[in-house]
Amino acid sequence: MTQKLTRADTPQGAAPGPGGRAPDPKRRGDRIFGGFAMGAGILILVILALVAAFLLIQGSPALFSDPAKLISQGYGEFLPWVLPYAFGTVWAAVLALLFAVPVSIGIALFISHYAPRRLAQPLGYVIDLLAAVPSVVFGLWGSLVLAPAAVPLYDWLNTYLGFIPLFGGQVSAGGRNIFTIAIVLATMILPIITSLCREVFLQAPRLHEEAALALGATRWEMIKMAVFPFARPGIVAAVMLGLGRALGETMAVTMVLSGTRNITFELLTSQNPNTIAATIAQNFPEAFGLKTSQLIAAGLVLFLITLAVNMVARWIVSRRAEYSGAN
Repeated sequence: MTQKLTRADTPQGAAPGPGGRAPDPKRRGDRIFGGFAMGAGILILVILALVAAFLLIQGSPALFSDPAKLISQGYGEFLPWVLPYAFGTVWAAVLALLFAVPVSIGIALFISHYAPRRLAQPLGYVIDLLAAVPSVVFGLWGSLVLAPAAVPLYDWLNTYLGFIPLFGGQVSAGGRNIFTIAIVLATMILPIITSLCREVFLQAPRLHEEAALALGATRWEMIKMAVFPFARPGIVAAVMLGLGRALGETMAVTMVLSGTRNITFELLTSQNPNTIAATIAQNFPEAFGLKTSQLIAAGLVLFLITLAVNMVARWIVSRRAEYSGAN
């Protein structure tokens, strides 16, 4: 038989809640935690806005100065000056994705659905450890080991596939070209994409997989029917996160790529388009005046490119958010 809670039954110092019930201490904790979470979210937005404001204010002299003044001081008009670097940034990151995404998805599928558990767990640890390697180590590996070792491959590609514009031109003697930096960037983003894809694949509904196998599907057919449709938004999110990592890489690109300010799709030559991040790192120590503003404005362009990539990723993921194991 239900008894009504009277004031005498209420804990001392606590006022009865709605309907004469005492307040639940757990709800007070939920409110405190919710306030902290909301504050953290607002803080992130404030920091993002402050970064954008800093870049805009400090780069405004280069953005809004008279082009004739910039040209007379040897800096060049901003948009034609930054366009080759923006192209090189996107081009190197896209090439890295082309190399990294198939390998990452294959490794993630092997760990989640093919490898024995005693092998999958150590292999997952090894892949995760790659994310902890500093970018300067990848830069040293790319410039001292990979670039010289890849020269015979570049010569072969140029000899037999030189009719394709991507492999045309004069091969770089030291191997320090956009193809090499794409391999280095692919190696750097591979653990990020692999780890996220592996977790998404493991979240696929077990009942769906068992149902597909019970209907006579092979392991690969089960993955196509039950795993990939569920994991597609998570894969897109992982790829976009890797793309953001490749867009902002600085040290490895600076150490490996012999970049210039040009726009070309040739992968093997020494005349490679440089990236925004590497250009800032190479020129900022000696920059002053309008040159400093020009480099900061280039940073603003990189900030906008990265922001656009993340917005596109969120839009793609949100289209099928109800099927995503990543949200």
